[in-house]
Amino acid sequence: MQDINRHSFKYNEIKEYFDDFIKENSNYLEEIGDDLHHECFNTNYYIIGTYQAKQWLEDQAFDIINIIKDYEQFNFGEVYTDFSEPEKVVNMYVYIVGEQIVHDYFDNYHWSKSRETA
Repeated sequence: MQDINRHSFKYNEIKEYFDDFIKENSNYLEEIGDDLHHECFNTNYYIIGTYQAKQWLEDQAFDIINIIKDYEQFNFGEVYTDFSEPEKVVNMYVYIVGEQIVHDYFDNYHWSKSRETA
């Protein structure tokens, strides 16, 4: 499975989306807790509309499809995303990248908290 990191396609854009979500929901983060990834990347679409999704994908559509295929095969044992729908491709890719972003956020958050109590 391909590694998702800060060099991944549009990682910084997706990270900004996450940072905005954190700022807008700062009063509710304790309530959201372990559902942070779901709340940020699975309750609303990142991109709405076929045209917008095609534009967003640029020339990376096939690479992104491969990332999604690998991810879903690894995590679910089969592929669920409809690759004929650009909107679904974009939103699943953002979901996958978002998983890494949230993971990094919790690693840094817990590291910060442990340093404060040391």
